Amino acid sequence: MYIIYNLAPFPNNSNQKAKNGAFLFPPSTVLPPLPLPLPLPLASPIPLPSTTPPRLRVSPPHRRRLLRRPSTAAALSLPAAAASPLAPALFVLGDSTVDCGTNNFLGTLARADRAPYGRDFDTHRPTGRFSNGRIIVDYLALRLGLPFVPPYLGQSGKVEDMIYGVNYASAAAGILFASGSDLGMHVSLTQQIQQVTDTSEQLALSLGEEAAADLFRRSVFYVSIGSNDFIHYYLRNTSSVQSLYLPWEFNQLLVNTVKQELKNLYNTNVRKFIVMGLAPIGCTPHYLWQYGSINGECINEINNLVVEFNYAMRYMVQQLSSELPDAMVTFCDAFKGSMDILKNRDRYGFQTTTDACCGLGKYGGLIMCLVPEMACSNASNHVWWDEFHPTDAVNRIIADNVWSGEHATMCYPMNLQEMTKPKL
Repeated sequence: MYIIYNLAPFPNNSNQKAKNGAFLFPPSTVLPPLPLPLPLPLASPIPLPSTTPPRLRVSPPHRRRLLRRPSTAAALSLPAAAASPLAPALFVLGDSTVDCGTNNFLGTLARADRAPYGRDFDTHRPTGRFSNGRIIVDYLALRLGLPFVPPYLGQSGKVEDMIYGVNYASAAAGILFASGSDLGMHVSLTQQIQQVTDTSEQLALSLGEEAAADLFRRSVFYVSIGSNDFIHYYLRNTSSVQSLYLPWEFNQLLVNTVKQELKNLYNTNVRKFIVMGLAPIGCTPHYLWQYGSINGECINEINNLVVEFNYAMRYMVQQLSSELPDAMVTFCDAFKGSMDILKNRDRYGFQTTTDACCGLGKYGGLIMCLVPEMACSNASNHVWWDEFHPTDAVNRIIADNVWSGEHATMCYPMNLQEMTKPKL
């Protein structure tokens, strides 16, 4: 059995041929099923069109006064840790799919600290989550018996504030430092890993080196990033990146970078990884509007890039598992889980799979969600909350799949429940 990906050129790309005369996208590309010896070199022969990311110029938590603590009533409404959680902590790295408030403290257009974001959250107020309610890692925290993970930039620096985990994710962040820069400040993946190192050192000072290392080894690290490398970089042809990298070369560059960053996390004693693939970006309301989808059909030219990226990521995770035998590394295919929802909306209880609950223009994809008046009355009927992000209802379904594969098998070689199953 073979997987066939029909890759068509981008409609807005007039230069369809590479320098050697070959088309950027052949009429069809046949990829054999996993495993296969997919070549993923350690470094691309073409230099990165961006500079080395600087260390984030935000003071560490114990030296900042940016903290905006929730009211007592709001704090009491949030879940607390269980008596015996399945993992001591949950640490989160990524972009707006899992940002829970990091960008509230940054100068950026990529912020969700205003209504109607958060209107269906536990506190019924905006928190910085790009959703009407909870995000995937909120549901996973509850499954693990942990409280919701707080943002790194919203912490006081005390160990008790991070003992159950920290969320480093930053909206607009990409695998590459340059991705998402058009929106303003963000914390790149490399900078997030610097923050993980800072957390490790801080825990070591308070708990002792061995106790801190043991905490990291038993905790779950959830990584969800990569969409902005396409949305805000490759698809916009920023810095003429499409002339430097063919689509498959760009995907290789991204995957190789993620692999090295996961190794960097491993070197800080991380042993349990959940690595998320990308959702179907070509089905988001923004691209349905931009590419002029007639009846809500997804944009295959974009989704083919995502499928190839996820395919390479899954193979990379297999490689990494063999290279780091004492680590547990799982890849979860968000594309597969999301497409199951889009193709079976009645089974999942959704009325619309194309229109954003909050937005303007056809499909609600013209502009981001700005004011409450732009939002629909019942987000639970919608797959999409805004032009790029799913609703709380979808986040819950995907979280169920990451946890146990309840609705669709997404995670390989194991789901989170299997990863954290107590040893007898």
